[in-house]
Amino acid sequence: MERAGVQSVTRPDGTRGPGRPTAGPVVADAPSGSENAHGGATVSGGRVAPGRPGTPRKSLQRHSVRAQVLDALRTALVGGELTPGAVYSAPALAEQYGVSATPIREAMQQLAREGAVEVVPNRGFRVSERSARDQAELAEVRALLEVPVMLGLARTVPAEQWEELRPLAAATVAAAATGDRVAYAEADRAFHRALLDLSGNRQLALVGDELHRRAQFPPGASAVASAADLLADATEHTALLDALAVRDLAVVEQLVREHFAGARPTR
Repeated sequence: MERAGVQSVTRPDGTRGPGRPTAGPVVADAPSGSENAHGGATVSGGRVAPGRPGTPRKSLQRHSVRAQVLDALRTALVGGELTPGAVYSAPALAEQYGVSATPIREAMQQLAREGAVEVVPNRGFRVSERSARDQAELAEVRALLEVPVMLGLARTVPAEQWEELRPLAAATVAAAATGDRVAYAEADRAFHRALLDLSGNRQLALVGDELHRRAQFPPGASAVASAADLLADATEHTALLDALAVRDLAVVEQLVREHFAGARPTR
């Protein structure tokens, strides 16, 4: 009989005995996401996620649920489904999204760090109301970061490489034409992320993407971009690529600054 965690091997003389330990503990099959004795959850197929003995083990599936909830809440913020100034409780949102309150709270804590919501003790989370000053400050920081980067890229990146970004710019125009703020926000971030990726600086791209995400959360119903605003914003992407391709530094700087200065939510 084999012992748990040890393989039985056949020796050259034909007898059998213990071999090397197996790669890790195997537990009986359990439904995906069920909890183990340490308070963690098992992954599909019965294997427990790695972790130090005696400490909670978090499963890959648990992380996936939390990430999906975070994405869904971000989408609801951009789309205006979560109203600025309103307070939402974790249990109520959990029921709405069909999950437990824990991933909702974890996602809301992340959104609080991003400035999208505020913690209201014993009640839940209030969706932040972004003021005109907040938007202006975000635009200023984005310009301070991205104007020098765009000017540097304009001097070094060949024209054919800018042409490769044309489909991303076209995707923003197509999304804007539908008036779908959520679809436009995703296409807009993809375009700007691709621009910053050309710098080769991963930290810069991460910071730029985070600032962009913050700028997309709407401050209030009266300030949310209209379909015409989105279309005007999207056409600036095409104009920027035109200027970058011919290395017109003055126009590049002007377009980037105006793009951020005139930024509205979902931009």
